[in-house]
Amino acid sequence: MNEREKNEQENRQPELSMVVIPLLKGVVYQEIHSAIWHDLLRLQGAVRDYVAVLGLELMIDEAEGYAFLRSFIHDDDAQSPRIPRLISRRPLSFPVSLLLALLRKRLAEADALGGDTRLVLSREQIVEMMRLFSPDASNEAKLTDKVDAHIKRVTDMGFLRRLKAEQGHAGEHYEVRRILRAFVDAQWLQDFDARLAAYQQWIQNDE
Repeated sequence: MNEREKNEQENRQPELSMVVIPLLKGVVYQEIHSAIWHDLLRLQGAVRDYVAVLGLELMIDEAEGYAFLRSFIHDDDAQSPRIPRLISRRPLSFPVSLLLALLRKRLAEADALGGDTRLVLSREQIVEMMRLFSPDASNEAKLTDKVDAHIKRVTDMGFLRRLKAEQGHAGEHYEVRRILRAFVDAQWLQDFDARLAAYQQWIQNDE
């Protein structure tokens, strides 16, 4: 962004609807939606008040550069009537949940090592991550087809981003979006071993 564009962005009046609508559609990223992000930071108080009427709360991570809406977590003891959920919960299959857990663990390991803040994995690396927990590990074609389907699901959810070939990566590569940290938190990771035992039990039952 040049100096003129920056000044124009600073001087124009942001519109609340132009910020809320993208948030209702999904995650807003600073790197992708720079103008919306800029307006969101200026209007975040008004955005919070507006979406609260819909039973939603605004979650912003300025350090990581993303924002999204989530439904209020209701207190079971609260006396006030509950607002119907605008953002529905969708149950995830065991393999998709497992892939999210494995990606989150890799992200935590990468953060612990420091260095590059982006975690990029090849399709082959993701397949290998899933191989240990797959009943189809001996059938390469079947395993790859299943993992491809899980990768697509996680990509559609916004936790993976497929990189273009011209970005210097041969073959299929994916960036693990850091917003995953907001959905799979540290407490969830503490129970990782127990969850893996549950996944392995599911695999045995599936066999």
